[in-house]
Amino acid sequence: MKRHALRLLGLLALSLLALQLGFALRIAAMNVIDPQTTSFQRSEAWRLLSETQRIPWSQQWVPYAAISPHLKRAVIASEDAGFAEHSGVEWDAIEKAWEKNQRAEASAAQRARPAPAKVVGGSTITQQLAKNLFLSGERTVLRKAQEFILALMLEALLSKQRILEIYLNNVEWGEGLFGAQAAARHYFRKDATKLGPDEAARLAVMLPAPKRFEKRPGSAYVAARAATIMARMGAVELP
Repeated sequence: MKRHALRLLGLLALSLLALQLGFALRIAAMNVIDPQTTSFQRSEAWRLLSETQRIPWSQQWVPYAAISPHLKRAVIASEDAGFAEHSGVEWDAIEKAWEKNQRAEASAAQRARPAPAKVVGGSTITQQLAKNLFLSGERTVLRKAQEFILALMLEALLSKQRILEIYLNNVEWGEGLFGAQAAARHYFRKDATKLGPDEAARLAVMLPAPKRFEKRPGSAYVAARAATIMARMGAVELP
């Protein structure tokens, strides 16, 4: 019985190792191959097809040099100020997120309600890319652990510039709207390379909740938040 259990554990370990090796090979290939779709995009395409029986989609890959430096700075200022320095994971932010989860669980316990095991917050651009490329949207501890591993792989196998390029070409900016070029054309009727500071900051504001903000891209909140981001953009170091 003990030998059988050890054999099963060995097989599980080999399976996990093979899974990580597969991820590493796919990431390494991204040095020369632009990813055509992400796990999140495939999920969204299926959702749109199920709900509307069609897939309204807008996306056009553009190289790093064809994306406005204002947009690069705005997104980093808004999403991950330490992008140029960290190794894929901001451990201080993770610690704060963990403490927030602990408080939420304690509060749930006081109300005699179950609290789901999850880790929220603290995601770097690299972690967001890891999740979008390969993982589901669920927020469990196991999925977060895999996200950490993938983020470290991305940083080890790709340059910061390439990570940002892939991120900006695949991130969601609205319903069926993906990437900087599609967002620039949709909201400002211009190419991504021609975005100005204010336009770039407004797009960066939308990233946490693009489906909500696309309904009112010119709202007072978006304008105020964009002004804050613009004030930070000058201090951003680009890869």
